[in-house]
Amino acid sequence: MTNAESVQRLVEQFETEAERDRAPEETPEIGIIMGSDSDLDVMAGAYDALTELGFEEVTDYDDLPEARFTFETYVVSAHRTPDLMYAYAKTAEARGLDVIIAGAGGKSADLPNMTASIAYPLPVIGVPVQEKSVSSVIGMPTGAPIVAVDAGKSFNAALSAVQILAREHDDLRKRLIAYHDDLQSDVGDVSRRLHETGTPGFRDDS
Repeated sequence: MTNAESVQRLVEQFETEAERDRAPEETPEIGIIMGSDSDLDVMAGAYDALTELGFEEVTDYDDLPEARFTFETYVVSAHRTPDLMYAYAKTAEARGLDVIIAGAGGKSADLPNMTASIAYPLPVIGVPVQEKSVSSVIGMPTGAPIVAVDAGKSFNAALSAVQILAREHDDLRKRLIAYHDDLQSDVGDVSRRLHETGTPGFRDDS
């Protein structure tokens, strides 16, 4: 059991939120966790993807954003604060989360794996923050599933999380399709401009 007051307050907060009777639209659908704030530069990609798709970040459970779909963000270390990791994962479903994105770095990137084991059957998408973290994140035994993206690809992890939610929310499905259409349009526009200006002119304009 932790003796750190700041950690204990967070544990109590998760437990309190798990006991509250809230409607699904009043709780975050997605949780983003990382092993250290030094991982934030990589994990901010998930923030970028979600906000681009119209999600808002919850920073106060008593003053929720107006957006229908929301997410939360925490630092949760598997090695330094195991009690916090356990409380977060154990209460995640009761707190209304539908999917967790968990990022960790180093050779012992255990946060995604342990979170997936504790939060089961809630889906967890692992993000290896560094290349050397890949084998640790994906190395789960048979019967202990985790979905993972390539090193540093938290943006893709967030898109995958929204894909999971889109199976039950048509509005999110439409947002994903619109996002993909924009990507295709960008490629088409660049391709035509390259063709029409020629390689030297295109390179000069770029």
